[in-house]
Amino acid sequence: MSAPVLTAVAWPYANGPRHIGHVSGFGVPSDVFSRYMRMSGHRVLMVSGTDEHGTPILVQAEKEGLTTRQLVDKYNRVIAEDLQGLGLSYDLFTRTTTGNHYQVVQDLFLALWRNGYVQSKTQMGAISPSTGRTLPDRYIEGTCPICGYDGARGDQCDNCGNQLDPADLKNPRSRINGEVPKFIETEHLFLDLPSFAESLGSWLSTRTEWRPNVLKFSQNLIEDMRPRPITRDLDWGIPVPLDGWRDAPMKRFYVWFDAVIGYLSASVEWARRTGDADAWKQFWTDPAQAYYFMGKDNIVFHSLIWPSLLLGQNGAGDKGGTPGRFDTLNLPTEVVSSEFLTMSGSKFSTSRGTVIYVGDFLKEFGPDALRYFISVAGPENQDTDFTWDEFVRRTNFELANEWGNLVNRSVSMAHKNVGAVPAPTAPTAADAELKALAKAAFATVGDNLRRSRFKAAATEAMRVVGAANKYLSDEEPWKRKDDPARRDTILHTALQVVSDANTLLTPFLPHSAQQVHELLGGKGVWAAQPEIREVDDLDDPSISYPVLTGDYAGEQARWESVDIEVGKPLVKPEPLFTKLDPKLGETGPEWAPIA
Repeated sequence: MSAPVLTAVAWPYANGPRHIGHVSGFGVPSDVFSRYMRMSGHRVLMVSGTDEHGTPILVQAEKEGLTTRQLVDKYNRVIAEDLQGLGLSYDLFTRTTTGNHYQVVQDLFLALWRNGYVQSKTQMGAISPSTGRTLPDRYIEGTCPICGYDGARGDQCDNCGNQLDPADLKNPRSRINGEVPKFIETEHLFLDLPSFAESLGSWLSTRTEWRPNVLKFSQNLIEDMRPRPITRDLDWGIPVPLDGWRDAPMKRFYVWFDAVIGYLSASVEWARRTGDADAWKQFWTDPAQAYYFMGKDNIVFHSLIWPSLLLGQNGAGDKGGTPGRFDTLNLPTEVVSSEFLTMSGSKFSTSRGTVIYVGDFLKEFGPDALRYFISVAGPENQDTDFTWDEFVRRTNFELANEWGNLVNRSVSMAHKNVGAVPAPTAPTAADAELKALAKAAFATVGDNLRRSRFKAAATEAMRVVGAANKYLSDEEPWKRKDDPARRDTILHTALQVVSDANTLLTPFLPHSAQQVHELLGGKGVWAAQPEIREVDDLDDPSISYPVLTGDYAGEQARWESVDIEVGKPLVKPEPLFTKLDPKLGETGPEWAPIA
Protein backbone atom coordinates (compact mmCIF):
# COMPACT_ATOMS: atom_id res chain seq x y z
CA MET A 1 0.00 0.00 0.00
CA SER A 2 1.26 3.45 -0.89
CA ALA A 3 1.93 6.07 1.79
CA PRO A 4 -1.15 7.67 3.41
CA VAL A 5 -2.01 11.14 2.09
CA LEU A 6 -3.54 14.01 4.05
CA THR A 7 -5.37 16.50 1.83
CA ALA A 8 -5.82 19.60 3.97
CA VAL A 9 -8.21 22.04 2.32
CA ALA A 10 -8.52 25.72 3.28
CA TRP A 11 -11.52 26.48 5.47
CA PRO A 12 -14.23 28.64 3.83
CA TYR A 13 -15.46 31.45 6.06
CA ALA A 14 -19.06 31.07 7.23
CA ASN A 15 -20.26 34.65 6.72
CA GLY A 16 -21.91 34.00 3.35
CA PRO A 17 -22.16 31.58 0.42
CA ARG A 18 -18.95 30.85 -1.50
CA HIS A 19 -18.34 32.00 -5.07
CA ILE A 20 -16.52 30.30 -7.93
CA GLY A 21 -13.35 32.26 -7.17
CA HIS A 22 -13.17 30.55 -3.79
CA VAL A 23 -13.59 27.00 -5.09
CA SER A 24 -11.07 27.57 -7.88
CA GLY A 25 -8.45 28.01 -5.15
CA PHE A 26 -9.25 25.50 -2.43
CA GLY A 27 -12.06 23.30 -3.75
CA VAL A 28 -11.67 21.77 -7.19
CA PRO A 29 -7.85 21.37 -7.16
CA SER A 30 -7.93 19.52 -3.83
CA ASP A 31 -10.63 17.15 -5.02
CA VAL A 32 -9.00 16.38 -8.37
CA PHE A 33 -5.79 15.58 -6.48
CA SER A 34 -7.54 13.45 -3.85
CA ARG A 35 -9.55 11.45 -6.36
CA TYR A 36 -6.40 10.67 -8.33
CA MET A 37 -4.49 9.67 -5.19
CA ARG A 38 -7.26 7.28 -4.15
CA MET A 39 -7.43 5.81 -7.65
CA SER A 40 -3.67 5.22 -7.61
CA GLY A 41 -3.78 3.24 -4.36
CA HIS A 42 -3.22 5.78 -1.59
CA ARG A 43 -5.25 5.97 1.59
CA VAL A 44 -6.47 9.57 1.59
CA LEU A 45 -7.90 11.72 4.36
CA MET A 46 -9.43 14.90 2.91
CA VAL A 47 -10.56 17.31 5.65
CA SER A 48 -11.80 20.84 6.11
CA GLY A 49 -14.85 22.69 7.40
CA THR A 50 -16.37 26.12 7.86
CA ASP A 51 -14.31 28.76 9.69
CA GLU A 52 -16.81 30.30 12.14
CA HIS A 53 -15.10 32.64 14.61
CA GLY A 54 -13.97 36.27 14.49
CA THR A 55 -15.43 39.76 14.25
CA PRO A 56 -16.61 39.47 10.62
CA ILE A 57 -19.10 36.83 11.81
CA LEU A 58 -20.45 39.26 14.41
CA VAL A 59 -20.71 42.04 11.82
CA GLN A 60 -22.60 39.87 9.33
CA ALA A 61 -24.93 38.52 12.01
CA GLU A 62 -25.92 42.07 12.92
CA LYS A 63 -26.56 42.87 9.25
CA GLU A 64 -28.88 39.88 8.90
CA GLY A 65 -30.58 40.29 12.29
CA LEU A 66 -29.34 36.91 13.52
CA THR A 67 -27.36 35.69 16.48
CA THR A 68 -23.81 34.59 15.75
CA ARG A 69 -24.81 30.94 16.22
CA GLN A 70 -27.77 31.30 13.86
CA LEU A 71 -25.55 32.90 11.22
CA VAL A 72 -22.83 30.24 11.27
CA ASP A 73 -25.45 27.47 11.35
CA LYS A 74 -27.06 29.01 8.26
CA TYR A 75 -23.92 29.34 6.18
CA ASN A 76 -22.32 26.13 7.39
CA ARG A 77 -25.24 24.32 5.79
CA VAL A 78 -25.29 26.47 2.62
CA ILE A 79 -21.56 25.94 2.05
CA ALA A 80 -21.74 22.20 2.77
CA GLU A 81 -24.58 21.80 0.26
CA ASP A 82 -22.68 23.73 -2.42
CA LEU A 83 -19.50 21.71 -1.93
CA GLN A 84 -21.50 18.49 -2.03
CA GLY A 85 -23.09 19.62 -5.29
CA LEU A 86 -19.65 20.26 -6.72
CA GLY A 87 -18.68 16.69 -5.82
CA LEU A 88 -15.83 17.50 -3.41
CA SER A 89 -15.01 14.15 -1.83
CA TYR A 90 -14.32 15.14 1.78
CA ASP A 91 -13.81 12.39 4.30
CA LEU A 92 -14.93 15.01 6.80
CA PHE A 93 -16.08 18.57 6.22
CA THR A 94 -16.94 19.89 9.67
CA ARG A 95 -16.79 23.27 11.46
CA THR A 96 -14.74 25.18 14.04
CA THR A 97 -17.54 25.58 16.62
CA THR A 98 -17.35 21.99 17.87
CA GLY A 99 -16.27 20.81 21.29
CA ASN A 100 -13.64 18.64 19.62
CA HIS A 101 -12.10 21.62 17.83
CA TYR A 102 -12.04 23.69 21.01
CA GLN A 103 -10.17 20.94 22.86
CA VAL A 104 -7.60 20.33 20.11
CA VAL A 105 -6.87 24.07 19.80
CA GLN A 106 -6.43 24.46 23.53
CA ASP A 107 -4.19 21.38 23.79
CA LEU A 108 -1.94 22.54 20.97
CA PHE A 109 -1.75 26.00 22.50
CA LEU A 110 -0.68 24.55 25.85
CA ALA A 111 2.18 22.69 24.14
CA LEU A 112 3.35 25.98 22.61
CA TRP A 113 3.04 27.70 25.98
CA ARG A 114 4.99 25.04 27.85
CA ASN A 115 7.75 25.08 25.23
CA GLY A 116 8.15 28.85 25.52
CA TYR A 117 6.82 29.87 22.12
CA VAL A 118 4.03 32.11 23.46
CA GLN A 119 4.64 35.43 25.20
CA SER A 120 2.38 37.98 26.82
CA LYS A 121 2.71 41.67 26.07
CA THR A 122 0.70 44.79 25.56
CA GLN A 123 -0.04 46.35 22.21
CA MET A 124 -2.18 49.03 20.69
CA GLY A 125 -5.48 47.44 19.70
CA ALA A 126 -7.90 48.93 17.19
CA ILE A 127 -11.41 49.74 18.38
CA SER A 128 -14.41 50.93 16.38
CA PRO A 129 -15.34 54.34 17.87
CA SER A 130 -19.01 53.87 16.97
CA THR A 131 -19.51 50.35 18.39
CA GLY A 132 -16.68 49.90 20.89
CA ARG A 133 -15.93 46.55 19.26
CA THR A 134 -12.44 45.31 18.46
CA LEU A 135 -11.56 45.61 14.78
CA PRO A 136 -9.67 42.58 13.44
CA ASP A 137 -6.40 43.40 11.72
CA ARG A 138 -7.74 42.25 8.37
CA TYR A 139 -10.64 44.72 8.66
CA ILE A 140 -8.30 47.70 8.84
CA GLU A 141 -6.62 48.99 5.71
CA GLY A 142 -4.39 51.89 4.85
CA THR A 143 -1.04 52.73 3.28
CA CYS A 144 1.78 50.26 3.81
CA PRO A 145 4.64 51.91 5.74
CA ILE A 146 7.16 49.77 3.84
CA CYS A 147 6.20 49.92 0.16
CA GLY A 148 3.55 52.66 0.08
CA TYR A 149 0.76 50.42 -1.25
CA ASP A 150 -2.58 52.03 -0.38
CA GLY A 151 -4.59 48.82 0.01
CA ALA A 152 -2.50 47.18 2.73
CA ARG A 153 -4.34 45.30 5.49
CA GLY A 154 -3.58 45.51 9.18
CA ASP A 155 -1.97 42.06 9.28
CA GLN A 156 0.02 42.05 6.06
CA CYS A 157 0.57 43.86 2.79
CA ASP A 158 -0.45 41.83 -0.24
CA ASN A 159 1.77 44.01 -2.42
CA CYS A 160 5.13 43.48 -0.68
CA GLY A 161 4.16 40.48 1.48
CA ASN A 162 5.43 41.92 4.76
CA GLN A 163 3.76 41.25 8.10
CA LEU A 164 2.25 44.43 9.52
CA ASP A 165 0.67 45.80 12.66
CA PRO A 166 -2.50 47.90 12.17
CA ALA A 167 -1.00 50.72 14.25
CA ASP A 168 1.83 50.98 11.69
CA LEU A 169 -0.49 51.73 8.77
CA LYS A 170 -0.61 55.25 7.42
CA ASN A 171 -4.12 56.69 7.16
CA PRO A 172 -5.80 53.60 8.70
CA ARG A 173 -9.52 53.14 8.15
CA SER A 174 -12.13 50.52 8.93
CA ARG A 175 -13.17 48.33 6.02
CA ILE A 176 -16.55 47.90 7.72
CA ASN A 177 -17.71 51.52 7.75
CA GLY A 178 -14.72 53.64 6.72
CA GLU A 179 -14.23 55.30 10.10
CA VAL A 180 -10.80 55.95 11.57
CA PRO A 181 -10.13 53.34 14.27
CA LYS A 182 -9.23 54.27 17.83
CA PHE A 183 -6.14 52.57 19.25
CA ILE A 184 -6.02 51.56 22.93
CA GLU A 185 -3.49 49.62 24.97
CA THR A 186 -4.45 45.98 25.67
CA GLU A 187 -2.71 42.79 26.78
CA HIS A 188 -2.49 39.85 24.40
CA LEU A 189 -0.67 36.58 23.85
CA PHE A 190 1.76 36.45 20.94
CA LEU A 191 3.26 33.60 18.95
CA ASP A 192 7.04 34.12 19.07
CA LEU A 193 7.60 33.68 15.32
CA PRO A 194 11.27 34.83 15.38
CA SER A 195 12.00 31.73 17.50
CA PHE A 196 11.25 29.59 14.44
CA ALA A 197 13.36 31.45 11.88
CA GLU A 198 16.25 28.99 11.84
CA SER A 199 14.16 25.82 11.95
CA LEU A 200 11.74 27.17 9.33
CA GLY A 201 14.59 28.22 7.06
CA SER A 202 16.18 24.77 7.27
CA TRP A 203 12.87 23.08 6.54
CA LEU A 204 11.99 25.37 3.62
CA SER A 205 15.38 24.64 2.04
CA THR A 206 14.21 21.02 1.62
CA ARG A 207 10.98 21.96 -0.19
CA THR A 208 12.51 21.85 -3.68
CA GLU A 209 9.35 20.46 -5.33
CA TRP A 210 7.12 23.38 -4.29
CA ARG A 211 5.72 25.80 -6.83
CA PRO A 212 8.46 28.44 -7.23
CA ASN A 213 6.14 31.35 -6.39
CA VAL A 214 5.16 29.75 -3.06
CA LEU A 215 8.70 28.82 -2.04
CA LYS A 216 10.32 32.14 -2.93
CA PHE A 217 7.54 34.15 -1.29
CA SER A 218 7.87 32.14 1.93
CA GLN A 219 11.67 32.30 2.09
CA ASN A 220 11.63 36.06 1.58
CA LEU A 221 9.42 36.56 4.64
CA ILE A 222 11.47 34.62 7.21
CA GLU A 223 13.92 37.40 8.03
CA ASP A 224 11.12 39.90 8.75
CA MET A 225 8.98 37.69 10.99
CA ARG A 226 7.78 39.33 14.18
CA PRO A 227 5.75 38.08 17.17
CA ARG A 228 2.15 37.70 16.03
CA PRO A 229 -0.89 38.12 18.31
CA ILE A 230 -2.96 34.99 18.85
CA THR A 231 -5.66 36.51 21.09
CA ARG A 232 -8.27 39.22 20.51
CA ASP A 233 -10.62 41.34 22.60
CA LEU A 234 -14.00 39.81 21.74
CA ASP A 235 -16.45 37.31 23.16
CA TRP A 236 -16.96 35.07 20.08
CA GLY A 237 -14.22 32.49 19.92
CA ILE A 238 -12.29 29.84 21.84
CA PRO A 239 -11.33 30.66 25.47
CA VAL A 240 -7.65 30.73 26.46
CA PRO A 241 -6.90 27.82 28.88
CA LEU A 242 -4.67 29.76 31.28
CA ASP A 243 -5.31 31.12 34.76
CA GLY A 244 -6.32 34.74 34.52
CA TRP A 245 -7.45 34.27 30.92
CA ARG A 246 -9.92 31.39 30.73
CA ASP A 247 -12.72 33.25 32.48
CA ALA A 248 -12.06 36.64 30.89
CA PRO A 249 -15.26 37.47 28.98
CA MET A 250 -13.48 39.48 26.27
CA LYS A 251 -10.35 37.41 25.59
CA ARG A 252 -10.50 34.77 22.89
CA PHE A 253 -8.11 33.12 20.45
CA TYR A 254 -7.66 35.04 17.21
CA VAL A 255 -9.67 33.39 14.43
CA TRP A 256 -6.60 32.73 12.25
CA PHE A 257 -4.95 30.81 15.08
CA ASP A 258 -7.80 28.40 15.68
CA ALA A 259 -8.66 28.01 11.97
CA VAL A 260 -5.28 26.61 10.88
CA ILE A 261 -5.41 24.09 13.73
CA GLY A 262 -8.65 22.87 12.15
CA TYR A 263 -6.74 20.51 9.87
CA LEU A 264 -5.64 18.57 12.93
CA SER A 265 -8.94 18.86 14.82
CA ALA A 266 -10.94 17.70 11.78
CA SER A 267 -8.65 14.68 11.48
CA VAL A 268 -9.17 13.89 15.17
CA GLU A 269 -12.94 14.29 14.80
CA TRP A 270 -12.94 12.00 11.76
CA ALA A 271 -11.06 9.36 13.73
CA ARG A 272 -13.39 9.61 16.71
CA ARG A 273 -16.39 9.17 14.40
CA THR A 274 -14.87 6.01 12.88
CA GLY A 275 -14.67 4.37 16.30
CA ASP A 276 -10.86 4.37 16.29
CA ALA A 277 -9.80 7.52 18.12
CA ASP A 278 -6.16 7.08 17.07
CA ALA A 279 -6.84 6.57 13.34
CA TRP A 280 -5.83 10.18 12.57
CA LYS A 281 -2.21 9.43 13.49
CA GLN A 282 -1.55 7.43 10.31
CA PHE A 283 -2.08 10.65 8.30
CA TRP A 284 0.04 12.90 10.54
CA THR A 285 3.22 10.92 11.09
CA ASP A 286 5.88 9.47 8.77
CA PRO A 287 5.63 8.11 6.11
CA ALA A 288 2.37 10.01 5.47
CA GLN A 289 2.41 12.98 3.11
CA ALA A 290 0.44 16.20 3.67
CA TYR A 291 -0.76 18.51 0.90
CA TYR A 292 -2.39 21.85 1.70
CA PHE A 293 -4.66 23.59 -0.84
CA MET A 294 -5.60 27.28 -0.79
CA GLY A 295 -5.61 30.58 -2.65
CA LYS A 296 -2.47 32.70 -2.74
CA ASP A 297 -3.70 35.09 -0.05
CA ASN A 298 -3.35 32.22 2.42
CA ILE A 299 0.22 31.18 1.59
CA VAL A 300 1.86 32.73 4.64
CA PHE A 301 -0.48 30.93 7.03
CA HIS A 302 0.37 27.54 5.53
CA SER A 303 4.04 27.91 4.63
CA LEU A 304 5.21 29.82 7.73
CA ILE A 305 2.66 30.15 10.53
CA TRP A 306 1.12 26.65 10.54
CA PRO A 307 4.58 25.01 10.24
CA SER A 308 5.69 27.20 13.17
CA LEU A 309 2.78 25.96 15.27
CA LEU A 310 3.64 22.38 14.35
CA LEU A 311 7.33 22.88 15.15
CA GLY A 312 6.43 24.46 18.48
CA GLN A 313 4.02 21.63 19.35
CA ASN A 314 6.70 19.12 18.38
CA GLY A 315 9.32 20.88 20.54
CA ALA A 316 11.37 21.38 17.38
CA GLY A 317 11.58 25.17 17.11
CA ASP A 318 14.75 27.15 17.73
CA LYS A 319 14.17 26.97 21.51
CA GLY A 320 13.66 23.20 21.50
CA GLY A 321 11.11 21.65 23.87
CA THR A 322 9.15 18.43 24.21
CA PRO A 323 6.25 17.17 22.07
CA GLY A 324 2.75 17.96 23.29
CA ARG A 325 -0.34 15.77 23.38
CA PHE A 326 -0.10 14.98 19.67
CA ASP A 327 3.53 13.74 19.73
CA THR A 328 5.55 14.62 16.61
CA LEU A 329 3.43 15.83 13.68
CA ASN A 330 4.43 16.05 10.02
CA LEU A 331 4.99 19.44 8.46
CA PRO A 332 3.44 20.10 5.02
CA THR A 333 4.81 18.04 2.16
CA GLU A 334 3.62 20.74 -0.21
CA VAL A 335 1.63 23.95 -0.07
CA VAL A 336 -0.42 23.98 -3.28
CA SER A 337 -1.48 27.56 -3.79
CA SER A 338 -3.56 28.84 -6.68
CA GLU A 339 -3.63 32.42 -7.91
CA PHE A 340 -6.86 34.43 -8.15
CA LEU A 341 -9.77 33.80 -10.49
CA THR A 342 -10.82 37.30 -11.51
CA MET A 343 -13.64 38.89 -13.48
CA SER A 344 -12.92 41.91 -15.64
CA GLY A 345 -9.47 41.98 -14.11
CA SER A 346 -10.72 42.29 -10.53
CA LYS A 347 -11.08 39.75 -7.73
CA PHE A 348 -14.55 38.35 -7.23
CA SER A 349 -16.14 40.57 -4.59
CA THR A 350 -19.50 40.22 -2.89
CA SER A 351 -19.44 43.84 -1.74
CA ARG A 352 -18.79 45.14 -5.28
CA GLY A 353 -21.33 42.83 -6.87
CA THR A 354 -18.68 41.04 -8.91
CA VAL A 355 -19.58 37.57 -7.79
CA ILE A 356 -20.87 34.29 -9.20
CA TYR A 357 -22.04 32.05 -6.39
CA VAL A 358 -21.34 28.34 -6.57
CA GLY A 359 -24.96 27.43 -5.88
CA ASP A 360 -26.28 29.57 -8.75
CA PHE A 361 -23.69 28.17 -11.13
CA LEU A 362 -24.45 24.55 -10.26
CA LYS A 363 -28.19 24.98 -10.71
CA GLU A 364 -27.74 26.16 -14.30
CA PHE A 365 -24.66 24.33 -15.56
CA GLY A 366 -24.03 21.38 -13.24
CA PRO A 367 -20.75 20.49 -11.54
CA ASP A 368 -18.51 18.94 -14.19
CA ALA A 369 -18.45 21.90 -16.58
CA LEU A 370 -17.23 24.15 -13.75
CA ARG A 371 -14.75 21.53 -12.50
CA TYR A 372 -13.32 21.17 -16.00
CA PHE A 373 -13.06 24.91 -16.58
CA ILE A 374 -11.22 25.47 -13.29
CA SER A 375 -8.88 22.55 -14.00
CA VAL A 376 -7.93 23.41 -17.54
CA ALA A 377 -8.33 27.20 -17.60
CA GLY A 378 -8.22 28.22 -13.95
CA PRO A 379 -5.69 30.27 -11.95
CA GLU A 380 -3.16 27.51 -11.35
CA ASN A 381 -0.03 29.59 -11.91
CA GLN A 382 -1.28 33.11 -12.55
CA ASP A 383 -4.36 35.25 -12.07
CA THR A 384 -6.93 34.22 -14.67
CA ASP A 385 -9.95 36.17 -15.85
CA PHE A 386 -13.22 34.26 -15.95
CA THR A 387 -15.30 35.11 -19.01
CA TRP A 388 -18.57 33.58 -20.11
CA ASP A 389 -17.23 33.39 -23.65
CA GLU A 390 -14.34 31.15 -22.57
CA PHE A 391 -16.62 29.03 -20.39
CA VAL A 392 -19.04 28.51 -23.29
CA ARG A 393 -16.16 27.70 -25.65
CA ARG A 394 -14.62 25.13 -23.31
CA THR A 395 -17.98 23.52 -22.61
CA ASN A 396 -19.16 23.37 -26.22
CA PHE A 397 -15.98 22.53 -28.09
CA GLU A 398 -14.04 20.46 -25.58
CA LEU A 399 -16.61 18.76 -23.37
CA ALA A 400 -19.56 18.45 -25.77
CA ASN A 401 -17.94 18.28 -29.23
CA GLU A 402 -14.74 16.42 -28.35
CA TRP A 403 -15.37 14.19 -25.33
CA GLY A 404 -19.15 13.90 -25.40
CA ASN A 405 -19.21 13.29 -29.15
CA LEU A 406 -16.53 10.58 -28.91
CA VAL A 407 -18.50 8.71 -26.26
CA ASN A 408 -21.81 9.14 -28.07
CA ARG A 409 -20.79 7.99 -31.53
CA SER A 410 -18.60 5.12 -30.30
CA VAL A 411 -21.23 3.65 -28.02
CA SER A 412 -24.11 4.43 -30.40
CA MET A 413 -22.54 2.64 -33.36
CA ALA A 414 -21.57 -0.38 -31.29
CA HIS A 415 -25.02 -0.49 -29.67
CA LYS A 416 -26.79 -0.19 -33.02
CA ASN A 417 -24.69 -2.73 -34.92
CA VAL A 418 -23.83 -5.28 -32.21
CA GLY A 419 -25.72 -4.36 -29.03
CA ALA A 420 -22.65 -5.14 -26.99
CA VAL A 421 -18.89 -4.64 -26.95
CA PRO A 422 -17.78 -6.11 -30.30
CA ALA A 423 -14.94 -8.58 -30.69
CA PRO A 424 -11.76 -7.38 -32.45
CA THR A 425 -10.23 -9.35 -35.32
CA ALA A 426 -6.98 -8.67 -37.20
CA PRO A 427 -6.09 -5.33 -35.56
CA THR A 428 -4.05 -2.94 -37.67
CA ALA A 429 -1.14 -0.68 -36.80
CA ALA A 430 -3.55 2.26 -36.44
CA ASP A 431 -5.57 0.34 -33.85
CA ALA A 432 -2.48 -0.59 -31.86
CA GLU A 433 -1.06 2.92 -32.06
CA LEU A 434 -4.19 4.51 -30.59
CA LYS A 435 -4.42 1.97 -27.79
CA ALA A 436 -0.75 2.48 -26.95
CA LEU A 437 -1.22 6.25 -26.85
CA ALA A 438 -4.09 5.89 -24.37
CA LYS A 439 -2.20 3.48 -22.12
CA ALA A 440 0.91 5.66 -22.09
CA ALA A 441 -1.16 8.62 -20.97
CA PHE A 442 -1.74 7.04 -17.56
CA ALA A 443 1.88 7.67 -16.58
CA THR A 444 1.98 11.20 -18.00
CA VAL A 445 -1.37 12.36 -16.66
CA GLY A 446 -0.75 10.66 -13.32
CA ASP A 447 2.64 12.30 -12.88
CA ASN A 448 1.12 15.71 -13.53
CA LEU A 449 -1.73 15.10 -11.10
CA ARG A 450 0.65 13.90 -8.40
CA ARG A 451 2.51 17.20 -8.75
CA SER A 452 -0.74 19.23 -8.84
CA ARG A 453 -0.21 20.28 -12.45
CA PHE A 454 -3.86 20.10 -13.33
CA LYS A 455 -3.80 22.02 -16.60
CA ALA A 456 -1.11 19.79 -18.04
CA ALA A 457 -2.92 16.68 -16.82
CA ALA A 458 -6.28 17.67 -18.29
CA THR A 459 -4.68 18.75 -21.56
CA GLU A 460 -2.90 15.40 -21.94
CA ALA A 461 -6.10 13.48 -21.22
CA MET A 462 -7.94 15.51 -23.85
CA ARG A 463 -5.11 14.82 -26.31
CA VAL A 464 -6.10 11.15 -26.12
CA VAL A 465 -9.72 12.15 -26.79
CA GLY A 466 -8.64 14.18 -29.82
CA ALA A 467 -6.58 11.30 -31.19
CA ALA A 468 -9.54 8.93 -30.80
CA ASN A 469 -11.85 11.31 -32.67
CA LYS A 470 -9.33 11.57 -35.50
CA TYR A 471 -9.02 7.77 -35.57
CA LEU A 472 -12.77 7.36 -35.99
CA SER A 473 -12.90 9.99 -38.72
CA ASP A 474 -10.02 8.31 -40.55
CA GLU A 475 -11.31 4.73 -40.18
CA GLU A 476 -14.98 5.55 -40.91
CA PRO A 477 -16.63 2.50 -39.30
CA TRP A 478 -20.06 3.70 -40.52
CA LYS A 479 -18.94 2.89 -44.06
CA ARG A 480 -17.90 -0.71 -43.23
CA LYS A 481 -21.26 -2.43 -43.74
CA ASP A 482 -19.65 -4.85 -46.17
CA ASP A 483 -16.79 -5.59 -43.77
CA PRO A 484 -18.36 -6.15 -40.33
CA ALA A 485 -15.19 -7.71 -38.94
CA ARG A 486 -13.20 -4.53 -39.60
CA ARG A 487 -16.07 -2.36 -38.41
CA ASP A 488 -16.22 -4.27 -35.13
CA THR A 489 -12.45 -4.04 -34.66
CA ILE A 490 -12.57 -0.28 -35.12
CA LEU A 491 -15.45 0.05 -32.68
CA HIS A 492 -13.75 -2.21 -30.15
CA THR A 493 -10.63 -0.04 -30.37
CA ALA A 494 -12.68 3.15 -29.96
CA LEU A 495 -14.56 1.76 -26.95
CA GLN A 496 -11.32 0.66 -25.32
CA VAL A 497 -9.92 4.17 -25.66
CA VAL A 498 -13.22 5.66 -24.44
CA SER A 499 -12.86 3.48 -21.35
CA ASP A 500 -9.24 4.57 -20.82
CA ALA A 501 -10.03 8.23 -21.43
CA ASN A 502 -12.91 8.02 -18.99
CA THR A 503 -10.51 6.81 -16.30
CA LEU A 504 -8.05 9.59 -17.14
CA LEU A 505 -10.83 12.18 -16.85
CA THR A 506 -12.48 10.76 -13.73
CA PRO A 507 -10.66 13.06 -11.25
CA PHE A 508 -11.86 16.06 -13.25
CA LEU A 509 -15.33 14.86 -14.29
CA PRO A 510 -16.52 12.36 -11.66
CA HIS A 511 -20.23 12.81 -12.34
CA SER A 512 -20.09 12.23 -16.10
CA ALA A 513 -17.44 9.52 -15.55
CA GLN A 514 -20.07 7.54 -13.66
CA GLN A 515 -22.42 7.93 -16.66
CA VAL A 516 -19.78 6.70 -19.12
CA HIS A 517 -19.01 3.74 -16.88
CA GLU A 518 -22.67 2.74 -17.04
CA LEU A 519 -22.90 3.34 -20.80
CA LEU A 520 -20.08 0.84 -21.24
CA GLY A 521 -22.07 -1.74 -19.28
CA GLY A 522 -20.42 -1.12 -15.93
CA LYS A 523 -22.25 -1.72 -12.66
CA GLY A 524 -21.89 -0.18 -9.23
CA VAL A 525 -20.12 2.99 -8.14
CA TRP A 526 -17.32 4.24 -10.36
CA ALA A 527 -16.68 7.66 -8.79
CA ALA A 528 -18.17 8.00 -5.31
CA GLN A 529 -19.86 11.24 -4.36
CA PRO A 530 -19.95 12.94 -0.95
CA GLU A 531 -23.09 12.95 1.15
CA ILE A 532 -24.38 15.21 3.89
CA ARG A 533 -25.01 13.53 7.22
CA GLU A 534 -26.59 15.10 10.29
CA VAL A 535 -24.46 14.37 13.34
CA ASP A 536 -24.38 15.23 17.02
CA ASP A 537 -21.44 17.11 18.50
CA LEU A 538 -19.15 14.49 20.01
CA ASP A 539 -18.80 16.46 23.23
CA ASP A 540 -22.24 18.08 23.48
CA PRO A 541 -25.05 15.87 22.11
CA SER A 542 -27.50 18.78 22.43
CA ILE A 543 -25.84 20.34 19.37
CA SER A 544 -26.19 18.84 15.89
CA TYR A 545 -24.87 19.92 12.51
CA PRO A 546 -24.34 18.64 8.95
CA VAL A 547 -21.03 17.16 7.85
CA LEU A 548 -19.81 16.15 4.41
CA THR A 549 -18.41 12.66 4.23
CA GLY A 550 -18.49 9.58 2.00
CA ASP A 551 -17.32 6.05 1.32
CA TYR A 552 -14.51 6.27 -1.23
CA ALA A 553 -12.71 3.02 -0.45
CA GLY A 554 -14.95 0.48 -2.18
CA GLU A 555 -14.64 -1.19 -5.57
CA GLN A 556 -14.37 1.93 -7.67
CA ALA A 557 -12.19 3.36 -10.43
CA ARG A 558 -8.51 2.49 -10.36
CA TRP A 559 -5.71 4.33 -12.15
CA GLU A 560 -5.04 1.73 -14.82
CA SER A 561 -6.12 0.61 -18.24
CA VAL A 562 -8.60 -2.28 -17.99
CA ASP A 563 -9.45 -4.37 -21.05
CA ILE A 564 -13.10 -3.97 -21.96
CA GLU A 565 -15.15 -7.15 -21.90
CA VAL A 566 -16.25 -8.49 -25.28
CA GLY A 567 -19.98 -9.19 -25.31
CA LYS A 568 -20.86 -6.87 -22.44
CA PRO A 569 -24.22 -5.26 -23.26
CA LEU A 570 -24.13 -1.55 -24.04
CA VAL A 571 -26.65 1.13 -23.14
CA LYS A 572 -27.96 3.52 -25.78
CA PRO A 573 -26.31 6.81 -24.86
CA GLU A 574 -27.80 10.17 -24.02
CA PRO A 575 -25.65 13.30 -24.52
CA LEU A 576 -23.10 13.73 -21.73
CA PHE A 577 -23.04 17.50 -22.01
CA THR A 578 -25.62 19.96 -23.29
CA LYS A 579 -24.19 22.54 -25.65
CA LEU A 580 -24.68 26.09 -24.48
CA ASP A 581 -26.19 28.91 -26.50
CA PRO A 582 -23.26 30.88 -27.97
CA LYS A 583 -25.10 34.10 -27.05
CA LEU A 584 -24.48 33.19 -23.42
CA GLY A 585 -20.81 33.92 -24.05
CA GLU A 586 -21.66 37.56 -24.75
CA THR A 587 -23.87 38.30 -21.75
CA GLY A 588 -23.82 35.41 -19.29
CA PRO A 589 -27.06 34.30 -17.60
CA GLU A 590 -29.49 36.91 -16.34
CA TRP A 591 -28.55 36.40 -12.70
CA ALA A 592 -24.80 36.85 -13.30
CA PRO A 593 -22.93 40.15 -12.83
CA ILE A 594 -22.02 42.08 -15.95
CA ALA A 595 -18.36 41.51 -16.76
